[in-house]
Amino acid sequence: MADTPRDTTRGAGTAARILVVGGGYVGLYTALGLQRRLSAGEAAITVVSADPYMTYQPFLSEAAAGNISPRHVVVPLRRVLDGCTVVVGEATAVSHAERTVTVRTAASMEDGTGTFGMPYDELVLAPGSVARTLPVPGLAEHGLGFRTVEEAIGLRNHVIEQLDIASSTRDPGVLEAALTFVVVGGGYAGVEALAELQDMAAYATRYYHNLKAEDLRWVLVEPDARILPEVGEEMGDYAVRELRRRNVDVRLETRLVSCEGRVAHLSDGTVLPTRTLVWTAGVRPNPLVGATDLPRDAEGRLLCTAQLRVAGTEHAWAAGDAAAVPDLAAAEEGALCVPDAQHAVRQAKRLAMNIAASLHGEPLGEYRHAHMGSVASLGLHEGVAYVRGRRLKGYPAWLLHRAYHLSRVPTFNRKARVLAEWTLSGLFKREIVSLGSLEHPRAEFESAAGREPPGGPGKI
Repeated sequence: MADTPRDTTRGAGTAARILVVGGGYVGLYTALGLQRRLSAGEAAITVVSADPYMTYQPFLSEAAAGNISPRHVVVPLRRVLDGCTVVVGEATAVSHAERTVTVRTAASMEDGTGTFGMPYDELVLAPGSVARTLPVPGLAEHGLGFRTVEEAIGLRNHVIEQLDIASSTRDPGVLEAALTFVVVGGGYAGVEALAELQDMAAYATRYYHNLKAEDLRWVLVEPDARILPEVGEEMGDYAVRELRRRNVDVRLETRLVSCEGRVAHLSDGTVLPTRTLVWTAGVRPNPLVGATDLPRDAEGRLLCTAQLRVAGTEHAWAAGDAAAVPDLAAAEEGALCVPDAQHAVRQAKRLAMNIAASLHGEPLGEYRHAHMGSVASLGLHEGVAYVRGRRLKGYPAWLLHRAYHLSRVPTFNRKARVLAEWTLSGLFKREIVSLGSLEHPRAEFESAAGREPPGGPGKI
């Protein structure tokens, strides 16, 4: 239904309506900070999120490898934000002039109303980012993403299913495609996903009578001259050497040209028949940002001040991947904060403080944070790190990676569960069971009822 203009004047003594759009790092930590700083009489905080949980993305690769249960990679919003109202739905547009966000929920779609407007006095826009895809032929049909817990578990199931196919086929072409795994993107997501999945798949081959770890071909495709630029050139070079030592085919300064027909064509002329192509080549601001009347930069991010206000506006705030926030700690003038979790979590804390200060009539503080460094896992017991000018590699870097992210994952509950699972995984063997049927839970019942399951019988 169409939104109508609303009276946005807040009467004296009434609670401020604070609307937080997004349930990721910024949304969760901002709402958490606000509910701690503001009483129920001061503010009514509502969080609109497409999912009822926040995903701790640095643990996606370990969830894909089976080191951590998928449930422990996510943080339930309603449990943590008990002082807020959580609305599970999709924000589709923002009219700051009318102080209204257009929202679509499962209930509104079910009852036929479609969308509805949610009014606010203070708006926090933290929709995050989505995968940045390119018009590569065949990518939409055959590519696999790696940004959500569902994608991580789906990828794990898919890799194990490829081993099942390879073990049972007599067709050399099917065998080659099933055992060739291509990952596009040499950033954190791509490198950590490839390293963990390679470890898991190599371990799994011991349970297949006709497969060996050496039969699997892993290819990392990166358009730039090095991988993991955040850890520095020296550690990036070490990561390449380590991956190549493990028989990973690292292709630098190479692009994916096409993947039509489940055949990956690379810019260096290489042709790779493959049933597994994982796309991790960067992110872009959530499309919601383009459906607002707020100022944006050339890359489509919300223009923000160092106080985390949306530039040139009142009562609109933003942070995280979808916001262009000045980096006051950078040496070069005009630098912006890079879109990573380290900035997002700290921006959220400053954002909550500034909104509370604004409501109390107090001065606002500026966001300033000197980057501490970066850590990355290269699989079990291997990693690279660049922290406060110090470089680490191998087991110490891997241990630092785990310790840092254990300290960062929200809530003591999740910390304890993750630590327990790491301990158990060190004592017992890996689980290599594929639960790919979870993607189509009604398939067996539909087949029994005489209806062909989605995708046809036996589709993998």
